[in-house]
Amino acid sequence: MTARISAIYRYPVKGLSPEPMPAVTLMPGLTLPADRMYAIENGPSGFDPAAPQYFPKQRFLMLMRNERLAALDTRFDHATHVLTVRLNGSEVATGDLRTPEGRAAIENFFARYSADELRGPPKVLQSDGHSFSDVAAKVVSIINTASVAAVENTVGAPVDPLRFRGNLLVEGWPAWHEFDLLDRTLAIGDARLKVVKRIVRCAATNVEPCTGIRDMEIPKTLMQAFGHMDCGIYAQVIDGGTIAPGDTVTQV
Repeated sequence: MTARISAIYRYPVKGLSPEPMPAVTLMPGLTLPADRMYAIENGPSGFDPAAPQYFPKQRFLMLMRNERLAALDTRFDHATHVLTVRLNGSEVATGDLRTPEGRAAIENFFARYSADELRGPPKVLQSDGHSFSDVAAKVVSIINTASVAAVENTVGAPVDPLRFRGNLLVEGWPAWHEFDLLDRTLAIGDARLKVVKRIVRCAATNVEPCTGIRDMEIPKTLMQAFGHMDCGIYAQVIDGGTIAPGDTVTQV
């Protein structure tokens, strides 16, 4: 069985557009660099940048409840930390997320765009070294494209793997083989990742990732057809290394 990485993505701002990566250097105990580096607070959350802690995703703007985020095309420049937001092909906001002025520009846009979904003023959050992941541990999420294809066959319609917002897309495994890898170690070049958890899917996967339309019932489909609501796995980086699409994934 030969498996390989077909794509790598990171999500610089939680809930916003994925960023395809030509290569990435993994470091032990960390997420992909800049993955979920920023989040947009949906009303006061209690997050303290000086003492960052894990908070559930409901404290932030996110696709499970705020599907209109998927209609936005956002681009993050890692060198400058400038976030550009486009809607229907037109630029609607831009700002350097490291500056008060830049954050205010982005916050003002979301105050208008998400007005009826806000519990308070939106606020751009960040803390050095912190990731606004859906889980407390710093992990890399891996999606088996054959498992996505199995869901696609069940619903009888195309299912974009980006619905699952994974970091690594892997092809070559049979459907659901990733669940057999719990507590196993994967080798990708010099990098080593230990698989630690299956990913339970939520209503965010019901949202078409380009239009923002809630057009499927993925968790319900998973439960009815396969007896679980899982798709994908979390892995922790135990040895670092640079990885890229096309790299072979092996169990060690």
